[in-house]
Amino acid sequence: MSDKKTLFSAVQPSGIPTIGNYVGAINNFVKLQDEYNCIYSIADLHCLTVRQDPASLRKATQELLALYIACGVDPEKCIMFVQSHVPQHAELTWILNTMTYPGELNRMTQFKDKSRSHADNVNMGLMDYPVLMASDILLYNTAVVPVGADQKQHIELTRDLAIRFNGRYSDTFVVPEPIFPKHGAKIMSLADPTKKMSKSDENVNAFVSMYDDTDTVIRKFKRAVTDSDTKIYFDPENKPGISNLLTIYSVFSGVSVEDAVKEFEGKGYGDFKIKVGEAVAEGLKPISEKRNSLLKDKAYLDSIMLKGAESAYKIARKTLSKVYRKVGLYSPER
Repeated sequence: MSDKKTLFSAVQPSGIPTIGNYVGAINNFVKLQDEYNCIYSIADLHCLTVRQDPASLRKATQELLALYIACGVDPEKCIMFVQSHVPQHAELTWILNTMTYPGELNRMTQFKDKSRSHADNVNMGLMDYPVLMASDILLYNTAVVPVGADQKQHIELTRDLAIRFNGRYSDTFVVPEPIFPKHGAKIMSLADPTKKMSKSDENVNAFVSMYDDTDTVIRKFKRAVTDSDTKIYFDPENKPGISNLLTIYSVFSGVSVEDAVKEFEGKGYGDFKIKVGEAVAEGLKPISEKRNSLLKDKAYLDSIMLKGAESAYKIARKTLSKVYRKVGLYSPER
C-alpha cells in the first residue's frame, strides 16, 4: 500500500445494477483509483438481510466483479474482494455490537424503510446492517468513504463507534470521513423523476439496467416522463424529468449539461429522448461486451477474488488482532 489515503466502498450483488449505480458509484470507483488506495468489496453478507435465491446470489456476485472490471476498475491498482471471503468482517461486527446501543439502530431510516417493505422478514441482520457496514470500513484503516445521502446515518454511526472504541481502549481505528457525490451525480427514475432510480423498482421502465440491450434502452427512454412544457433546459425543481435526462446525456456523451442544452435548443422532446437513449446505449455497449467476455473466463475472475481476499485478509487480520488484544481476548503464544 502506498502513502495515499485509503478509500473503502462496497456494493451489494443484489438485483441488476442500473445506470444510476454506474453513475453514482462504479464510474466514480474508476476516477478515484488513482487518487487513493482503493479497497472495493462485493457485499454479499449484507444481501442476506433479505431472502435470496442461493444460486442467483452466487451468479450475481461473479457478475458484479466482471462489471467492475468491464467499467474500468483495475484489479492491479485496487483491492477487489468478496466480503464473505474475509471472516474478520463478521468477527469485528460482534465486538462492535457490544458497544452499539439498540436505540442507535432502531432509529436508522433504512431499517424502518426495509422493515415496511419486508414486513414478513424483519430480522436482526436487517437491524444490525449498519454495524456490519462499520466493520467493513474500520477494518482497513479507511480514511474516506464515498457515500450517498441514504447512507449518511450509517457513516455517522461508523464514526461514533470508532470514536467510542478509541475513547475506551486507546487509539485503534481511523475515524473515516464521508465524501459525497458532486451535484448531478444522482440519477432519477425515468417513470417518476422525483425519486431516485432503483433496481428494485416494480416498474421495469423506471430504470435502465447495465445489462439492457440497445433496443430496450432506447424504448425505455422513449417512455421517460418529461413535463407539459416544450423547452429543454436544466431546472431540477421545475423540470425534474428533462433535467434528469440532461444529466444522463451529459454523463454518457461526455458533454457538459450547458452544451447539451444548446445542442437540443429548439428540438422536440421525442427527438431529445431518442438521442439520450442512443448515447446511453452507445456507452453501455463496450462495457457489455467486456463483461460478457470476462464471464466466459471463470478462472480469471476466481483468481481476482482470491488475490483480493488474500490482500484484504492481511489488513483485516492485523486490525482485528489489535482489537482483540485491546478488549482483553487472550491469544496463546505460537
